[in-house]
Amino acid sequence: MKSIDDLRARIDELDEQLVRLLNERAACALAIGEIKQQLGIDVYQPTREAEVLRHVQACTTAMGGPLSPGALARLFERIIDEARRLERQSAGHPDQREADVLGGQAARKRY
Repeated sequence: MKSIDDLRARIDELDEQLVRLLNERAACALAIGEIKQQLGIDVYQPTREAEVLRHVQACTTAMGGPLSPGALARLFERIIDEARRLERQSAGHPDQREADVLGGQAARKRY
């Protein structure tokens, strides 16, 4: 049986991998945002977002969890929301919600 310290060290390693992957995903979202802007396509694409959620839910079901499809949907809804915010920001449309969430700190630092 692994110790708590061993398991926490493994979580730290996994967190680093998640951060790297999330940043790679965000870079892809930014590139997509640039293409959408060039083509005059709306940032918000509800059909695509639904596809992504169905995909990750199917993945966790196929893998056997332990995260449920609902849990993955909630996590990815937030990930998608942040990707959408980045796309809008790159198009020159800052999202006021960031300032709201951070108590206005983000807006003051940005300007």
